[in-house]
Amino acid sequence: MNNSSLNSPRVTSTVERILRTAEAVDAEITPRAFAHIKATGGVKDDQVVAHLLRDAYMAIDMPTAKFLYNVVRARGAATVLEFGTSFGFSTIHLAAAVKDLGAGRVISTEQEPAKVAAARANLEEAGVADVVEILEGDALVTLANLEEPIDVLFLDGWKALYLPVLKLVESRLAPDAVVIADDLAIMPEKLAPYLDYVRNPKNAYSSVEIPLGDKLEFSVRAHA
Repeated sequence: MNNSSLNSPRVTSTVERILRTAEAVDAEITPRAFAHIKATGGVKDDQVVAHLLRDAYMAIDMPTAKFLYNVVRARGAATVLEFGTSFGFSTIHLAAAVKDLGAGRVISTEQEPAKVAAARANLEEAGVADVVEILEGDALVTLANLEEPIDVLFLDGWKALYLPVLKLVESRLAPDAVVIADDLAIMPEKLAPYLDYVRNPKNAYSSVEIPLGDKLEFSVRAHA
């Protein structure tokens, strides 16, 4: 894919800068946050954990990012929905695939205002902002009125919300839509309801675990 947007100087330089920053920031924030959680006997309130990690990048790795790019290209996705923009690292790869297809858009969601601003700046720097719309706020609210068919759904936000988000937009999934959930290796108890749902044949998904990064669940929505 020598001529793909992933190899453009703007995308390459932005991606490399984000990875360098993420490594430095997460090395400081993540251990401190989880040490606090451990010291307090485990935080039960999801909002408290989210607050502790609000400045962390926790970006996907490059093999996972390239996998997302390839999935969008292979699916010929007109509409890609991402739950969890963060600083826009995965969003850049999704958007690059949409640009290379020549049409379509990425809709992404993020609740933290500072991350929304940073992600938009990163997308501009990478030259892919024109195909991305970031919905700021609670995804269960901002996605409630989404209308167009979704070809690819990438779940990488708060783990306990994977299943609620999926069910919220499920009626808008296109036939043979691809649903990818990240971080199976992180907080598995939070993801158990989601995995039980997509792995149950009664719910019309064909689902398999993929050992990339922190592990992905790759699901395809059956025809209605």
